[in-house]
Amino acid sequence: LFFFPVFNRKTGEPPLINGWIPYLGKALIFRKDAYKFLLDQQKKFGDIFTVHIAGRYITFIMDPFQYVYVIRNSKQLEFHEFANKMASKTFDYPALSKGKFPELKENLHRIYQYLQGKPLDIISDHMMKNLQDIFEWKCSQATDWETEKMYKFCCSVMFEASFVTLYGRVPAADGHKVISEIRDKFIKFDASFPYLAANIPIELLGATKKVRKELIHHFLLQNMTKWLGGSKVVQARQDIFEKYELLGDYDKAAHHFAFLWASVGNTIPATFWAMYYLLRHPEALAAVRDEIDHLLQSTGQKRGPTYNIHLTREQLDNLVYLESALNESLRMCSSSMNIRISQEDFVLKLEGDQEVVLRKGDWIALYPQILHMDPEVYEDPKEYKFDRYIENGKKKTTFYKAGRKLKYFLMPFGSGISMCPGRFLAMNEMKMFLFILLSHFDVELAENKAVRLDNSRMGLGILLPDADIAFRYKLRS
Repeated sequence: LFFFPVFNRKTGEPPLINGWIPYLGKALIFRKDAYKFLLDQQKKFGDIFTVHIAGRYITFIMDPFQYVYVIRNSKQLEFHEFANKMASKTFDYPALSKGKFPELKENLHRIYQYLQGKPLDIISDHMMKNLQDIFEWKCSQATDWETEKMYKFCCSVMFEASFVTLYGRVPAADGHKVISEIRDKFIKFDASFPYLAANIPIELLGATKKVRKELIHHFLLQNMTKWLGGSKVVQARQDIFEKYELLGDYDKAAHHFAFLWASVGNTIPATFWAMYYLLRHPEALAAVRDEIDHLLQSTGQKRGPTYNIHLTREQLDNLVYLESALNESLRMCSSSMNIRISQEDFVLKLEGDQEVVLRKGDWIALYPQILHMDPEVYEDPKEYKFDRYIENGKKKTTFYKAGRKLKYFLMPFGSGISMCPGRFLAMNEMKMFLFILLSHFDVELAENKAVRLDNSRMGLGILLPDADIAFRYKLRS
């Protein structure tokens, strides 16, 4: 017979869905299919309810019109402390405590200015050049059809281009091989990421601890100083770490590794889905390719691996079909949970005189996948419509629910204080990958099978495919 404490409800607290398994609560059913579970609870309990998941009490706000009230209360509803704890445990560096490392968190946050405005243009230019070099190295021989697995291909190209752009070239004769070895270890570590994020001790995850240590060793200062032409954002991070004597060499390297994961962990699967959906829908592929060819023609640039293409940020932004197709694949494959933690006993005031009574330490969560798949907001939400974000030839930014305009309608990069600081670079990288691929090559699927979403990363960002799929490509005549 089990005895475990009852979580008594106070007046104004949302209904509690407790589960009958001590400690776990509803963790197993939530992990199996969070989207379906939350929809079922919404039907029973309405737009606000609390779920007991693995010792945590998480209050879900399901109505997208209420998101703004959660996002704007960033003082009482904190995110960074939770994110820092999770990251320090996952990537093996000491927690960013104010006592030990005064202002380190703030200093690192300030560096994200290198991923916006003019500095973003510089890093995007480097990324474009590196992508073209890698495509040329990989594909210039493809005069006849070459067949590869699509996820593996996206992973190979995007990982190397991102690595070289951020950290610099490995000058050894076998530079590609060195980066491939790092990538292979990265994939092994990444497979365990959902378990680490769920607080499962790394000791229970086979070789993960050894692989993580090997990856971190690649980013020790004596190795990084050999790499040529790294980015200002990484250099600025190095300069900051040098000011903190209590940060050991291994700790600094672990921070660099965490930054690499943040740069590619979601971008690689997002690139796969963008490419996969385009190849599954010939009319989408034709429209995007047409737009790309038109831009090259109008700017007098030639396509092909031997020509260097240059794109300004304005030109990239004006590719409305490319952006819409990318946004549509992000809508369909992103599954992030936006978490905030109550810093005090606090009454969260919502629209329509609603209130939620929160205790210090309570978690509040938004789950945008519910919004992304809402048939009131997106007609036929399970269908891929490449031009969903276009209206009268321009970007469409107005979406409605129950006749009211939504402030938030697409949230693959989080929200408010937890919004991904690298989102502009990530969007540019994915657009440039597709631009080069479609301008240089004829591309088609080599297998007739549907790839589905693997739900094991629900709540953690972009979902991975449940299988890889073969595609083929050759140089466009």
